[in-house]
Amino acid sequence: MELVFEKTQKTFTVRGSKDRLTALENVTFSVSGKELVCLLGPSGCGKSTLLKMAAGLEFPDSGSVTADGVAIKKPHPDRGMVFQDYALFPWLSVEQNIAFGFEVNGVDRDIAREKIDRFIALVGLRGFENAHPYQLSGGMKQRVGIARMLAMFPKLLLMDEPFGALDAFTRMEMQEELTNLWLDDPFTTIFVTHDVEEAVFLADRIVVMTSRPGRIKTIVPVPLARPRQRTDYDFVKIRNHVLKQYERTPVPTAEYSI
Repeated sequence: MELVFEKTQKTFTVRGSKDRLTALENVTFSVSGKELVCLLGPSGCGKSTLLKMAAGLEFPDSGSVTADGVAIKKPHPDRGMVFQDYALFPWLSVEQNIAFGFEVNGVDRDIAREKIDRFIALVGLRGFENAHPYQLSGGMKQRVGIARMLAMFPKLLLMDEPFGALDAFTRMEMQEELTNLWLDDPFTTIFVTHDVEEAVFLADRIVVMTSRPGRIKTIVPVPLARPRQRTDYDFVKIRNHVLKQYERTPVPTAEYSI
């Protein structure tokens, strides 16, 4: 699935006032099929709003958001979203949470059984099939959320800072887990983050955004083979290049080379 934002703008009403707050201004970029793009920027720059537009949960005031050339007017199973707060069904087990996607799509029970086992193995949850969310760690809950969404076979996966609430070590583990899932069967993905290293570790390209109102400051390609090593020279070079985009002293946004 190809996703295109074209001159997208969005404003919100300020509570208790007639004023309008500009969240996004003239945002234009695209995500091609099976590409993993990270939206990177400070809190409040409109990253999550762009993601909600792609999901059909928000709509631009002007400009457009299209999926495969069709304007997005409402949510659709082809566009799945993973939230930071897991959004699991607490009364269902790990297996039942993942099975929800198959039930929605009317998949045959025998086929579903085989695929559920595969997803449980892919996200490293063998032995926890019958556990409920309250029995799982934060990282394990997020694995269930990702597996459940992948089980719905979306053409576009939207991830809104899904690892933001995790500790540093679990976060790195989940980044590696997501990379492995993506390498196993690449799927078009937009991943929202404010963590520069996370963006470099995951993305094919990084869309760097300004503070509010959110605009595109630059788009940084990440031509590194996967899996990636955070201490490699080229990795550090790209990370430093992205970090410089947020220095107070203006820096050129010309293409770098590695």
